[in-house]
Amino acid sequence: MTLFSKIIKGEIPSYKIAENEKFFAFLDINPLVEGHTLVVPKVEVDKFLEMPDDYLSEILLFAKPIAAAIEKAIPCKRCGLSVIGLEVPHAHLHLIPLNHMDDINFTRKKLSPTKEELMNAQEKILSELK
Repeated sequence: MTLFSKIIKGEIPSYKIAENEKFFAFLDINPLVEGHTLVVPKVEVDKFLEMPDDYLSEILLFAKPIAAAIEKAIPCKRCGLSVIGLEVPHAHLHLIPLNHMDDINFTRKKLSPTKEELMNAQEKILSELK
């Protein structure tokens, strides 16, 4: 079972943003920038493009209102999308608030926000999602 499956099942706590029958979105606890959110399928699939076709076509529709909420909640020019998938062997989409190209640079040092900072980011995004 992957780390993300444990998060989805509630075995590992997370800062949940949204969920439906196929997907789960939560804050990255070591984000590139505040509001960095992960969207994962509930099925365990290692590579993003190996997701079943219905998941592949629906993940962006699931992510769309979350990205809009991030853009309203976190000061940024837009919400960027990235698929890398090297960190955890479970397909995932990164939603990252962007002000500069470097905001989506995965080689730079990630942030280590406090629990309170993560809860604050979660509350801001959730308030715009509803």
